[in-house]
Amino acid sequence: MAIYEECNRLIEVAGSACVAIKPQLACFERLGQHGWWALDEVCRAAHRRGLLVVADGKRGDVPVTAAAYGQALVGETDTPWGSVGGLGADAFTANPLLGDDAIEVLVEAAEAACAGVFLLVRTSNPGAGRLQDAQLGDRPLHEELAALVAEAAPRLAGETGLSGVGAVVGATAPQHMGRHRELMPDSVFLIPGIGAQGGKPQDLGPALAEGRPASILVAASRSIARADDPAAAAEELRAAVWDLA
Repeated sequence: MAIYEECNRLIEVAGSACVAIKPQLACFERLGQHGWWALDEVCRAAHRRGLLVVADGKRGDVPVTAAAYGQALVGETDTPWGSVGGLGADAFTANPLLGDDAIEVLVEAAEAACAGVFLLVRTSNPGAGRLQDAQLGDRPLHEELAALVAEAAPRLAGETGLSGVGAVVGATAPQHMGRHRELMPDSVFLIPGIGAQGGKPQDLGPALAEGRPASILVAASRSIARADDPAAAAEELRAAVWDLA
């Protein structure tokens, strides 16, 4: 299928400058069973190249359904005929707006699979501010979401101190990053919005945890995939991010 061939090409030419791929699940799911097949093959291709896979579906629901999302993306499902594996991603994005009980289930799924979960805190789209910057008591909503991430982070603390409970923090609102790092000192920030959406690597310094260059994971899609030379575009971004450390 063409979508697999194109993704595999990008993995081959640009993968050496990357640590992970972030497949947007909707782009595959819209193609039905053929899209799910392509998604599975793309994830396998990334793993063969030594890359991590962050399944970007921004899932979120009541706990019983959230558990099923966890099984689908990073876990497995027991059946009378044996266990059936899901996508096998290394991490996934999730919507925390359903609150503590749903977040707990998502973190449990990640913990059981030795995987990670990135909860939405401040997204990169232009309309994000209306809700995420709105005041909730004495602080904006995005800071309340950051507090939820920080509360869950100890559950997936790693050997370096960084947690597998991370946060999606958009590069298009860099004015919040320093405060987010204060609130979430041990979480990895998944940072979309670089390139096509207008975010700039040089603005990301406040997102770095001191002495921990692995505390940010910068995502770029169109600016690499649609570049005349995807390998060069990926390497340029890699160098710019490492200059921050």
